[in-house]
Formats: sequence, C-alpha cells, structure tokens
Amino acid sequence: MDTLLKTDLRQEYDANGYVIARNAIDAGLAQETVDHVHWLVKKYPDLRPERLHHNLLAHDPFMHRLVGDDRLLDIAEQFIGPHIALFAAHYIAKKPQTGQAVQWHQDGSYWPLEPMEVTTLWVAGTDSKIENGCMRVLPGTQNKHLIKRRELMELDTDKFVLGVGIRPDQIDESDAVDLELNAGDISVHNPNIIHGSNANTSDDWRVGLTLRYIPTSTWVNNEGHENILLRGEKMAGVQNVYADRPRFVEGEHMRFKGCEGWND
Repeated sequence: MDTLLKTDLRQEYDANGYVIARNAIDAGLAQETVDHVHWLVKKYPDLRPERLHHNLLAHDPFMHRLVGDDRLLDIAEQFIGPHIALFAAHYIAKKPQTGQAVQWHQDGSYWPLEPMEVTTLWVAGTDSKIENGCMRVLPGTQNKHLIKRRELMELDTDKFVLGVGIRPDQIDESDAVDLELNAGDISVHNPNIIHGSNANTSDDWRVGLTLRYIPTSTWVNNEGHENILLRGEKMAGVQNVYADRPRFVEGEHMRFKGCEGWND
C-alpha cells in the first residue's frame, strides 16, 4: 500500500476536497467487485447497473466482507475516527457504449445525516478513465454551502444516473479534474465537493463502488434504514439501525474468497 496512505491523505483531502489512494486493495478483491456487479445484474435484470443501491447490498455477505476490509477502514478512520459504520453502498457500473452520465452534484444534498459527518470511498473495480466516464471533481468546492435538494433541477433518468442535479449555469467546468484510477485504487471525497461523470462511450466497462462511511455519532434520519457497524462501538443515544451480519447461503449469494468460512 502506498506510503501516502499513512502520511498525506488528510492534508490533501482538506486542501482539495478529495484525495486518491493508489493500490489500496489487491487485484483479486477489485475483480470480485466486478464479478459481484455482473452477478447482481443477472439476479436483477430489470435494474440498470448504475443503480445497484444499498437496499440490495445491506444483507449481502460479499458486501459485508468488502466494506469491512481493514484496508478500507484504515483509510476511513483517518477522516471520521475509530467508531465506523457504513451508511450506504452503491455500485455505479457503466456498460460499454451505453453507460449513463452522473450530473454535477454534492452528495450531502441527498443525505439525511445529522450532523453531516461522512466521507466517501470510491472503489475502482475496473480502470476508470476519461474514455469510460471516470469521476470528475471541482477542487475547492468542498468549502461551498450544500445546495438544498429543492434548489436542484430535474433530470432525464434515461440519460443521467441521478434524478436531480445542479443547474449547468452554476458550474464552471473549466476547473474540472478527471480522477483517473486503476483497478484497486480508491478516491476519497468530501460530501460537499461538486462532482459528476460523463457517459461511457468506450468499449470497456467502468465499475465503481461508492462506500459512505460515517462515525457512529452521526444519526441517519431515515426510519428503518439499515447501516452496517464495522469498527468500534455504537454511540449511546444515537438511534441508528444496524443490519445483522448475513450468513452465506450457497446458491443464494455470490461465492467469494473466504466464503467457506464466513459462517464460522
């Protein structure tokens, strides 16, 4: 793992609103995220691969294994401290030629978190390049206020992953930075930073997994929403709901490295 992970992650994140951690996970685990997307697409054929949301993942053994990987938690801890839960996971996987764009937005505009203490790890399952629609950010915009959801514009969901986004006249794309990642790299970004991505017009898949980690002191103000407790302890007085660790069932779940001993 890069020495950057132990030295300058937080400093660069605070300055720019994002940071890249190279070689954060091994090639085998990155490939399993790709396999998982294809497995989910086969299981849920009516869903676009850009919309494999938390409700499909909160009781999935492979997802629990992945989000609880110590390499990911060690990164998250640098930003939110030692008591860590996962608020949401979301695969945004773009098919070759037809993968949708993600409109410019701030994550925090959509989330019922009190306070807004959260950081996102964007895990590259495949290479994520300009050609296949990598994430783009506007550095420094993490210092702007969160635009309220009612101020956002409605979008054509046949073209864009999100149903609403920031109005184009509020964006200066000349400042955009393309976050090109190799499989196994991770970008970390602030909930206020403005970001998005273009459509995938290449011949290659772009598989990315967004993991939203919160300290257990953050309340998820969404009745019944199931978080995943991963490190440390629950915070007394914070009425979050946590999913139980799911059992691996052959034929019901995707096989993954270590699944044979998962239920032990």
